[in-house]
Amino acid sequence: MHFQPSLPRLPIPELSKTAERYLNAQKPLLSTSDFSKTEEIVKSFVGPNGAGQGLHKQLVDHDKKNKHTSYISKPWFDMYLSDRIPLPINYNPILVYIRDPNEAYNKQVIRATNMLISSVRFMKSLRAEILEPEVYHLNPKKSNTDLFRTVTGLLPSMVSWYGAYLFKAFPLDMSQFPSLFNANRIPEIGKDVLFQDTSAKHVLVLRKGEFYIFDVLDSEGNIFPPEVILANLKKVISMSDGQPPSPDHPVGILTTMERDSWAKARKHLKAISPQNETALKLVDSALFALILDDESCSGHVPLVQNFLHGDGTNRWFDKSFSLIIDKDGEAAINFEHSWGDGVAVLRYFNDIYKDSTTKPRVHPDTETKDNPEVTQLDFLLDQEMKNVIAEAKSQYESVTNHLKIDIMEFPGFGKNVCKKQKVSPDAVMQLGFQVAFHKQTGKQVATYESCSTSAFRHGRTETIRPCTMATKAFCESINSNNQPSISELQGMIKKCSEVHGALTRDAAMGQGFDRHLFGLRKLAEVHPEFSKELPEIYRDPAYSAINHNVLSTSTLSSPYVQAGAFGPVVKDGYGIGYLIADNMLGTIVTSYPPHRDGADFVNCLRKSFEDIYRVLVK
Repeated sequence: MHFQPSLPRLPIPELSKTAERYLNAQKPLLSTSDFSKTEEIVKSFVGPNGAGQGLHKQLVDHDKKNKHTSYISKPWFDMYLSDRIPLPINYNPILVYIRDPNEAYNKQVIRATNMLISSVRFMKSLRAEILEPEVYHLNPKKSNTDLFRTVTGLLPSMVSWYGAYLFKAFPLDMSQFPSLFNANRIPEIGKDVLFQDTSAKHVLVLRKGEFYIFDVLDSEGNIFPPEVILANLKKVISMSDGQPPSPDHPVGILTTMERDSWAKARKHLKAISPQNETALKLVDSALFALILDDESCSGHVPLVQNFLHGDGTNRWFDKSFSLIIDKDGEAAINFEHSWGDGVAVLRYFNDIYKDSTTKPRVHPDTETKDNPEVTQLDFLLDQEMKNVIAEAKSQYESVTNHLKIDIMEFPGFGKNVCKKQKVSPDAVMQLGFQVAFHKQTGKQVATYESCSTSAFRHGRTETIRPCTMATKAFCESINSNNQPSISELQGMIKKCSEVHGALTRDAAMGQGFDRHLFGLRKLAEVHPEFSKELPEIYRDPAYSAINHNVLSTSTLSSPYVQAGAFGPVVKDGYGIGYLIADNMLGTIVTSYPPHRDGADFVNCLRKSFEDIYRVLVK
């Protein structure tokens, strides 16, 4: 937390700039006549007597009174916690680990023990404030050095950020990190709450739908010896070995429900018996959920299906995160999204991979200590609760059966080719999505790319809008029978890259339009002047359309990530998790047929990258 006090505050963009950026994003999506209407509405909103001026002033005034945070933090938390749709697929994304390079250490119980110990080490380092701050290095060779650490470490916290800035390094907000552990999202009617109990010393382990806990820290807060933790996990496995693949009434399936329904069910579950209330408290307060699956997943698609949603019987989707390890030692993080974003999760993800693979605390031949202390949590269920569980199971099965997952790997094309041709790899990836959708439908559509604003205190995310007039022009040219020359097409790709680069820089610096308009809308919703109807900009069909993100895209870059995935954010959309390696482009596309055909989109995407590659390297 050394840099935290001196982190800059998330800026509120100028209203005129937001209007300009919003119209730039709308232009490729609208007909000429519809764009003219939207343009007039926006001009009226930001004009001298427009509703936007008063709302913007109110937002700025409120922000000045709350310098400890950002203008987006509270409304963003509220947005997540108030949404009533189920968490799995809709909100909880996954990050899948690559395997341990030493195959003997991929045995489920060995990998689980090592990753559990590394997780507790990470948590203890975080709480002791000795975890190295998260810093984005513009030029790692010059700033990711001992000199940088020494100089910035000697500076007082109130000015340390400025010292880092002189090295062209940007410390990132770490306010979300403590929420990784001992935390749970508890369903309540209308709006959920985030619960945390940092005094708890136990981990929650799920296997075959049954719940087990054991302490990983002693009374003085020290981690138990590795042999003891290994013995406890082996005990969990032996205790559940005689059980069926899942219980008749798996309580974990309740976390897949619509949130109000789950809130009512949880209240009833607690009312049945004090034993249930005690068990729920132990689930809520556990360090995190360690999920041991008893199945192997052969093939990439079954692997992603299992980690993203599974059958819900051996899950607790409300925990801040779950570390899931299948029978073959494949591992992934499935995390609840309201409390934080990719920066905190990816740091944890990377650190525990490095620690557990380079310094494993247990080995295939490690002898275990006797007398493991594992407690099984039992829930007492009445007939009403059993019926609720049966209905939840049926509904979840219906949802997951409808979700389609398609995977595409495009070898030979990646960062190296893009850098050689002096274009942004991310811009090329996003251009591929635009070309593919245009090949498939002949249209442009609202597209969302997530961008972190963690360079600012309590920053969350901003939206990059990758569908631009530049990408539209390229799509129409490359997909026409009358293609321009290769050199013209190369120029168009470079233009797309320049525009996308500028949008990315703006978003990372808090200069997008989405969060600003969102913040203004939240103020309008509680403003007496707009009690009957919101300002016209929010009633414009174009506003609804640009926020109906048919293409929702996100990437997290790490050498330890094998895959990342999440569900579509709208029923007629695609959820596109992607990776850009040195010599490979990879995507995992989720969709709900018949609304969208993910397999066809992936085929179009492959053709799109063939076209772009042919143009770039000609």
